[in-house]
Amino acid sequence: MRIFRLELKRVLKSKLTWILLALALLFSVLLAWLPTTFCYSNYTDEDGNEVNLTGLASIAYEKERQAHAGGIVTPKRVREAVESYQACLAAWGVTESYDLPEGVYEKKILPVVPLLHGGKEAFADPDTGMAPAIMEIDPEQIDNYYRVCEDRIASLMAMEQPDSPAARRKAVEMYQKVEKPFEVYPGMSSTITDYQNIMGFLVLLFRIVIAAPVFSADYQSGADDILRCTRYGRARLGVAKILAALFISGLAFIICAAVFILAADSLFGWECTRTSIQMLYSIVTLIDINTGELQFLFAVAGLLSVLASVSFTLFLSSKCKSTVASLASALVFCIAPLVISMTVPGTLSAWLCSILPASGTSIQTSVLYAVTDFRFLNLGDLAIWTPYAMIGACVIEIPLFAFLAVRSYCGHTTN
Repeated sequence: MRIFRLELKRVLKSKLTWILLALALLFSVLLAWLPTTFCYSNYTDEDGNEVNLTGLASIAYEKERQAHAGGIVTPKRVREAVESYQACLAAWGVTESYDLPEGVYEKKILPVVPLLHGGKEAFADPDTGMAPAIMEIDPEQIDNYYRVCEDRIASLMAMEQPDSPAARRKAVEMYQKVEKPFEVYPGMSSTITDYQNIMGFLVLLFRIVIAAPVFSADYQSGADDILRCTRYGRARLGVAKILAALFISGLAFIICAAVFILAADSLFGWECTRTSIQMLYSIVTLIDINTGELQFLFAVAGLLSVLASVSFTLFLSSKCKSTVASLASALVFCIAPLVISMTVPGTLSAWLCSILPASGTSIQTSVLYAVTDFRFLNLGDLAIWTPYAMIGACVIEIPLFAFLAVRSYCGHTTN
């Protein structure tokens, strides 16, 4: 314990550590606030003047305008929204909402937009996947809205996983367990979780920069030759270094994630966290959680990804004899999931992005996006949903790479 405290103190004495920790905290607040700047609303007041609202004022206005759409998404309410939409367009003799006269869309359509989410997707053609226009949807079919959604997941998986009956069966089983009817509370969009993902990736980068020199800096300076001869050298010192790095990394991520969630939900409204993620993303998203639970899930998965990545970085640091080499190699593996997702074919890409430590918080391959996707890893008759695989891989990699780092450090010899 004493050597752990000393190692912790040594890491925290570094000015770079505190600069990066401060930057991570600053970006957590900034990224939670930034989506509010994209919010924009306009309307005409009683005097005929056009009023433009931005930021928090726009959020408050849109929540008030769509207030009656919030709550339980029953088939009856969805049908009423579709009928209202169709009646409005028919009254003006148009077939698309963008052909409506100025101001009509804002007054007649926007208030029911939350209830229209997913309608076209649910009634998509089962063979081609093409979604119909809302004007083409038969309101009477909406009485079986959630049954249509369950049929849609079956047809969708037939296109997504044509060669894997296990994956198709697993997806249908998962969706049947999703609690219905859904809930929706206007005010928050998927942009919030996108920025939470960016926050996680930035914290990951900062933690890797701090962890990369843990072993290699002592190799490079020659201090390791002296430390190995001390009473607590080799294994005990190696374990202390790893525990200190993991402790600081984990604590930093927890604080940043908590600050982001508290700031974002306070700005957009805590009631928005009760929105089913099916109403935020795809109407046939497979997991049974709401927006607040999605934020928490990504916080936990992101923490595991950061710890796994730091463990892997420490392993690289124990192998490299210079800080430049350890940092460069760690950063390469940090951005590897992004490169792989853009260049490697589908199945191989899914496997690689599911087992690489940094995938959980990567820009395009994170657990957040895996949760809203329909990818499965297939092993014969076994189908594993990619978020489960990514989280499981991180749980295994944290102790594995920590052990390999200690072993590599103990066996290190100078030339």
